[in-house]
Amino acid sequence: MNAHAAMPEHCPALVLNADFRPLSYYPLSLWSWQETVKAVFLDRVNIVSEYDRFVRSPNVEMRLPSVVSLKTYVKPALYPAFTRFNVFLRDRFTCQYCGTKSELTFDHLIPRSRGGQTRWDNVVTACSPCNLAKGGAMPEVIKMWPMQMPYRPTVFELHRNGRLFPPNYLHDSWLDYLYWDTELDP
Repeated sequence: MNAHAAMPEHCPALVLNADFRPLSYYPLSLWSWQETVKAVFLDRVNIVSEYDRFVRSPNVEMRLPSVVSLKTYVKPALYPAFTRFNVFLRDRFTCQYCGTKSELTFDHLIPRSRGGQTRWDNVVTACSPCNLAKGGAMPEVIKMWPMQMPYRPTVFELHRNGRLFPPNYLHDSWLDYLYWDTELDP
């Protein structure tokens, strides 16, 4: 047994939709062992795979599920919520001006001081030095254009990008349901 899975709190379950695809790649759709056991007893999920770890009550002993699938298909949203994290994920955690991956912030292409709004089509990932260099200037004035113009991504695009950044821990029983692209450099 994996040392990581020795305690029940270290036994999350991968949650798959009814079509056996993860509900989300980034963040990875995981439930705590308590949420998972509750869903099993409420008959909301099918157990696909289990850990070699048991939980017991006075009347029941069960192996902890490591992979579950929903019994009812949840239609994924087409467009994700606008969040700082999702902007970073859309831009692959890369400054859109210089290409660095450190000290990330987000920048308004048309500055807020000039009427720019905080929306998908006006915000890009920028490192602190580039963000400071651009400041409140318009891109055409300072000659700073992003490598990729900002746009509203689909959930599928964010999932694709999320696959470039696998989590630090993946249980062996999850691997058949996850498709991480280890060939590409994030």
